[in-house]
Amino acid sequence: MAMPARPPETVAAYLAELRQALKGAPAGLISDALADCEDHLNNEIAQNPERKESEILASVVETYGTPEEIAEEYRDMETTISTPFPKSETPDERRFGFFNVVSDPRTYGALLYMLLSLATGIFYFTWAVTGLSLTVGLAVLIIGVPFALLFIASVRVLSYVEGRIVEALLGVRMPRRPPSEPARDGLLNKIKDAFTDVRTWSSLCYMLLMLPLGVTYFVIAVAGLGISLGSVGGSIYSLITGESHIQIDDAPYVEHMLHTAPGLIVFAILGTLLFFVVLHVARLIGWVHGKIAEGLLVRL
Repeated sequence: MAMPARPPETVAAYLAELRQALKGAPAGLISDALADCEDHLNNEIAQNPERKESEILASVVETYGTPEEIAEEYRDMETTISTPFPKSETPDERRFGFFNVVSDPRTYGALLYMLLSLATGIFYFTWAVTGLSLTVGLAVLIIGVPFALLFIASVRVLSYVEGRIVEALLGVRMPRRPPSEPARDGLLNKIKDAFTDVRTWSSLCYMLLMLPLGVTYFVIAVAGLGISLGSVGGSIYSLITGESHIQIDDAPYVEHMLHTAPGLIVFAILGTLLFFVVLHVARLIGWVHGKIAEGLLVRL
């Protein structure tokens, strides 16, 4: 690739061009690329304090590469990394058919995430509320500032861990490196960076939001699977034993139908269709939650 007529003269300009070159790539990939390049450039500047930043950037472009070249390398590297959800070569109209949802691994990853979300949602919410309460309560004491910084650091670590869970179960590309801190000296600067970083507050928002979302996801998964699988299993068992074991209150006509073989067969078919509906709902929830995680946990 030809050298640009005027290479970036500052780290911010280099990162801006890299962000532009990676436009359209997954947010997690862009975040990793920006963080890696920022660390590399800052290290180069720190090792050459006698040189101007523009001179260092010009040298970096020759040895490290232009933003466009780095972007291309990251895109190529992304295609060689194995993921739990490889791209399918099946045409979209077949891959997303009503019954083909059963063969999509994202479906089961989303179901597992929905079942785990109650526990993780309670933990995140409790951690966030307790940490915020103690931070405010200790603000008047000398230990208030160190505690606040420690709490913010824990929120960032938990957001990274949640990102790994989201990528593993939902197939959404999330940052694969722990969050880095700005290399600034002085306690006041560190405090300012911690409290002005949008990532801090968006991650806290995500942790608070996970409680209602986790309860909703868990109820949908358990109720959907319980009703659908229970309907199929109960109907098959009743057909085998010759005695209906399905009770439906306030619906005597339906319950009477379930004491007949045709009624049990129809009920089993409806339960099977409901099971596939639950799988589609799970996949949709996984897609929507992946977007929420990208928006709140990934800093660009």
